[in-house]
Amino acid sequence: MRPRDVQRAMLDVKPKFVHFSGHSNGEAGLALEDKMGKTKLVNSEALAGLFELFADQVECVVLNACYSEGQAEAIAQHIPFVIGMDKAIGDSAAIEFAVGFYDALGAGESVEFAYKLGCNAIRMAGIPEYLTPVLKKKSV
Repeated sequence: MRPRDVQRAMLDVKPKFVHFSGHSNGEAGLALEDKMGKTKLVNSEALAGLFELFADQVECVVLNACYSEGQAEAIAQHIPFVIGMDKAIGDSAAIEFAVGFYDALGAGESVEFAYKLGCNAIRMAGIPEYLTPVLKKKSV
């Protein structure tokens, strides 16, 4: 997905939840693609600026990507709930987290409960990365 695709999707879909699944390079940014299909890192400030524009509609952003805690902190300046990863996370742990998180949301639970269930899903699967997801909340 290219940065322009993200912007267009935000305009067209008007999501309450935004989920990125992919790669991050920590401080350097979240990995998207340029117009040639090569990796383009989008830094925390740019991501925070994007979500500031959509703060009235987005409730939660999930950055299911390694080392995305810095981006989560920046986005949480504008969005009520943001989940990032404080270190590398394996594919199995990332999938377990997402399944548990969205199962809880689908059952009508709060974002905070869903986050806890997602972490517990990792733990229940016997994967030691259950502390890797971190929940950031917008300061009021």
